[in-house]
Amino acid sequence: MRLLLDTHVLIWWLNDDAALSVTARQAIADPGSEVFVSAANAWEIAIKRALGKLEFPIDRISKILDEAGFAPLGIEVQHTIRAGALPRHHDDPFDRMLIAQAQLEGLVIATADSTFRKYDVSLIDGAD
Repeated sequence: MRLLLDTHVLIWWLNDDAALSVTARQAIADPGSEVFVSAANAWEIAIKRALGKLEFPIDRISKILDEAGFAPLGIEVQHTIRAGALPRHHDDPFDRMLIAQAQLEGLVIATADSTFRKYDVSLIDGAD
């Protein structure tokens, strides 16, 4: 499975948080899965950290993701165009970017955000 993690799912995975669903945990851990983390995730984490809403060693994020075996997914022009063209079901720019990337790259998103269901995108429920 080619999997893209929503930011909260990424943080839950890294913290071994019980909020992460068994289904998502198994999909991420599956050696046959290719797990992606978007530049949008890092951007969201950096902003939340700067606002004091999240503790995260952002200066080490590349190393942390590499150690977890996650593949980086950059933001390309076609991703931005698709994100901007999505229906306005969700106004969070980070989530809109993840949806656009998943659509264009053929990825399944692991998320607990039920709003994602309003889009034409494959999902795995990130929370039990």
